Amino acid sequence: SPVTFQKKNDPHGHFIRKWVPELANLPAKYIYEPWKAPIAIQKQAGIQIGVDYPKPIVDHAVVSKENMNKMSLAYDAHKDKSADSSKAAQKNSKGKSYMDEPPKKKAKKQTKLK
Repeated sequence: SPVTFQKKNDPHGHFIRKWVPELANLPAKYIYEPWKAPIAIQKQAGIQIGVDYPKPIVDHAVVSKENMNKMSLAYDAHKDKSADSSKAAQKNSKGKSYMDEPPKKKAKKQTKLK
């Protein structure tokens, strides 16, 4: 998740404090998820989520699960489609498998040297 990645790489939030001055006074615990800070902590930091800094657009945990489910369905649909098309392609008109026949070589054109 975007929050977990940042917590691992910059646990004290130095980058956020430098480039997002509205959040500079928040404790490190809330620097990556300021909307989780209690109102008292927000007041101490001189910020109000929804006024000085926007509220989250989506709930990442919910949207992440939805996207994982959608990706799983897409992979399954692709896998089913690939399996069906490969089965159909393995039989030729005589009922033999394409694997039984060696690939045909194309004849190369020879050109005369000038």
